[in-house]
Amino acid sequence: MIARNFTYRGMKGEIDLVGYDGGTVAFVEVKTRTASGGEFGTPEDAVTREKQWHLSRIARQFLREYRAGNAPSRFDVLAIEAPPGERPVVRLHKGAFAP
Repeated sequence: MIARNFTYRGMKGEIDLVGYDGGTVAFVEVKTRTASGGEFGTPEDAVTREKQWHLSRIARQFLREYRAGNAPSRFDVLAIEAPPGERPVVRLHKGAFAP
């Protein structure tokens, strides 16, 4: 991991985690739900097109700021369902969306 909760002044949103997976910069959006797919859907459902757009903008700024623009990058979603009293279910979706 190289950054947590990365924000950029003047831009909406934040990137939860940024890290290297080999030579690839992975921007990870973490979404948690306490109910399994209930009225709010799955954690993955919360990563809407609008959310993806905001994450892409912030990621471009991160790559400029850290001079990592030549490194390959991708967007992952870490989905966690943690119903009360049960073991959490964790799913990592590598390359979940493209900018």
